Amino acid sequence: MNPMREIRLEKVTLNMGAGEAGPQLEKSQKILEKVSGKKIVVTRAHKRSTFGVAKKRPIGAMTTLRNEPARQLLENLLKGVENTLSKNCFDKNGNFSFGIKEYIHIPGTKYDPDVGILGLDVAVTLKRPGYRVKLRRIRPAKLGHKHRITPEESMEWVKKEFAVKFE
Repeated sequence: MNPMREIRLEKVTLNMGAGEAGPQLEKSQKILEKVSGKKIVVTRAHKRSTFGVAKKRPIGAMTTLRNEPARQLLENLLKGVENTLSKNCFDKNGNFSFGIKEYIHIPGTKYDPDVGILGLDVAVTLKRPGYRVKLRRIRPAKLGHKHRITPEESMEWVKKEFAVKFE
């Protein structure tokens, strides 16, 4: 196989929406830090919404992992959903997302009575070598349609790498 067609894991992003600043946001940060072991970033509202949240108010927490820590965490998170994903989890660019209803489903994570029960979202981004051409600052270019990752290729990769079943 051509090494430029090899699919790789670019990043795993964990996200928890709290809706507002306060104890809920602090609990979300605590859980994400416990699960990922990385620094947490507070997400803010981009514009005034119909939900009554003012611009630039804290509404959630997220963190991003790359390389080997991302791969290990993804294996653990997939065990939390019993290595089963829906085909609807995959987008047209080959990336996929899934939710974990309760953080205690993740192996190795203990229940914290101060936090209670909360869930989180997991977004996985895949790439091929050469994807940098669309992201670079000087002379960015479009990716050829043959070099893009299709949902079917992404599903095959996840099945091979992590032994995931589809429903």
